[in-house]
Amino acid sequence: MSVLQKQTKQKLYIALGLVVFALLLMLFMFSGNNFDLLMNILKNDLTQEQLRDKLNDFGWRGYITVTVLAVLQILCAFLPAEPVQVLAGITFGFYIGFLCCIIGVFIGNTVIFLLHKSFGNKLSGYFVKKLRLDLNKIAKSKKCVLIIFILYFLPAISYGMICFFAASTRMRYKRFLLVTMLGALPSVCIGVGLGHMAIASNYIISIVVFAVLILLLILMFIFRERLFEAVNAFAEKNSKSEPNKVRKVNGFVMGVLYVVFRIYYLLCGVHIKPTNKVGKIESPSIVLCNHGSFIDFIFAAALIKRFKPHFIIARLYFYDKRLRALLRLVGGFPKSMFAADIESTKNCLSVLKNGEVLAMMPEARLSTTGRFEDIQDSTYSFIKKAGVNVYTIKFGGDYFADPKWGRGFRRGAVVEAELDILFTAHQVQQMSTGDIKAGVEQRLDYNEFEWLKDRPNIKYRSPRIAEGLENILTLCPKCNSKYTIVTKKDTVCCEKCGKLTSLDNRYAFTGDFRFKNLTEWYDWQKNQLEQQIIADENYSLTSNVKLRLPSNGNGLTRAAGQGVCTLGRNGLTYCGTKDGEPYEVNFPLERVYRLLFGAGENFEIYNGSEILYFVPDEKRSCVDWYMASMILYDTTFDE
Repeated sequence: MSVLQKQTKQKLYIALGLVVFALLLMLFMFSGNNFDLLMNILKNDLTQEQLRDKLNDFGWRGYITVTVLAVLQILCAFLPAEPVQVLAGITFGFYIGFLCCIIGVFIGNTVIFLLHKSFGNKLSGYFVKKLRLDLNKIAKSKKCVLIIFILYFLPAISYGMICFFAASTRMRYKRFLLVTMLGALPSVCIGVGLGHMAIASNYIISIVVFAVLILLLILMFIFRERLFEAVNAFAEKNSKSEPNKVRKVNGFVMGVLYVVFRIYYLLCGVHIKPTNKVGKIESPSIVLCNHGSFIDFIFAAALIKRFKPHFIIARLYFYDKRLRALLRLVGGFPKSMFAADIESTKNCLSVLKNGEVLAMMPEARLSTTGRFEDIQDSTYSFIKKAGVNVYTIKFGGDYFADPKWGRGFRRGAVVEAELDILFTAHQVQQMSTGDIKAGVEQRLDYNEFEWLKDRPNIKYRSPRIAEGLENILTLCPKCNSKYTIVTKKDTVCCEKCGKLTSLDNRYAFTGDFRFKNLTEWYDWQKNQLEQQIIADENYSLTSNVKLRLPSNGNGLTRAAGQGVCTLGRNGLTYCGTKDGEPYEVNFPLERVYRLLFGAGENFEIYNGSEILYFVPDEKRSCVDWYMASMILYDTTFDE
């Protein structure tokens, strides 16, 4: 059973349980004398003494009735909480009355949490009143929990609205329950206490206390708009610092991480050979690195960690709160890859303005086949605008040490990293953007197979060296079947043709095979796709997908919906659901420069600071989405 099916089944069980709960509640309320009592409370045509006598006559049903009334004052926004609480105190005294009310609050809060889990924000129109409270700002505040407590003391706000808002912040149930129960606790104590005082204390004292509380409520109601404004201001003042705010590099943490990872890579059989041709980097400056491996940041740190560089990192990795905290400690900040990101640009300029080192992988994605990937023109425009020294770190062997599609490090891998200056600040200021582009591409251009030719002694050892290739090589060169390639250990097979070839310890295909290596196979299948796209004006790539969105801090992404993705000359379209509601979005082709993809995992696109992370039914097709986006964009805008 898929994750989505499990979630749908879970929501169905929750909805069914809530319906059963509602039916049992109605059955109880309309049984015996409960209905008459409820109508008396709504009409307010009985004195407190008469109500107390009626409840006492009910026996154990009286306790349940008060508890049910406490549930209803949570679920029914029009029912005030105070009369039920006062009634509980008058009838049963403080302790039993408090217990009945707090159990009712617990049940009501839980029901609202389940309602939100099942139906999302579809019920917000019922629970959330149009008050001058900026709930979005409150939800993003560092003091969100404190503000929820404050809301319980403000007039004109029902318990149900507060609970629904708390559930909408996507707290886990335990945290939600703790926050909402503690928030309701003081007012429940006050309400039940007032009722208890009315029968247990001197009536003069009771009247005075009651009058003071009523006066406070009246004043708070009169000045409620000012109170709401104060809450909004407090939320804004304590707004969460955005994860894309650049911080100073913690040199100690960076050093410790480097040592730990360097030892780990040595144990995995990966050796780093750094070469520094410039000595000291002059700041401010930009360091450009090619990007063949996920662990290139560590290879770069071997050369520039003492200069405390700020790395630009894909925003995806900042969604997890623990990883985000670590990345910020070492000066990293996020970028929405291949999307307009003003905040990231400001952070880049801020780093340079502060006289520091800005490090980036301008290809903005891992190499698919161990060769240079193109760079967006906006990067060259930024370098020109910055007008500072530009250095490069060119890696060799990083792709073979840990390829995008591979499963585990390759023992015997050697990674060369060379730091050199590309342009001085004066040269950048004199050059055109085109000249900068030509210089960067010439310096960073690489081909891992050409690099390996000059190093005949390097041999790669891995028991699963070929496994994962099916996630970038999807078309069989013998029978032209799609998604029939399978791998095991060093063997590459087609489910229809049988064994095709093996991968040796230098990433070359063995036997009498059509291609020498994976780059030739990849180029062939890309060419086949390009011919198909050029020949078909109505070409489109379509798949059922599961949608994942940024997590709430625990992990990188979370399940959020399902639907259909379509990529064609009109761009990328997703039509389906998002957090339980219908959702459709279209990205024009000019915004789909390259679809990022995880080999055999997903393809993704950023929409502002939000990532739309799509998992297709056929996960091996992810590379096709990447190739198709590249071909469609280039054939449309490079003509």
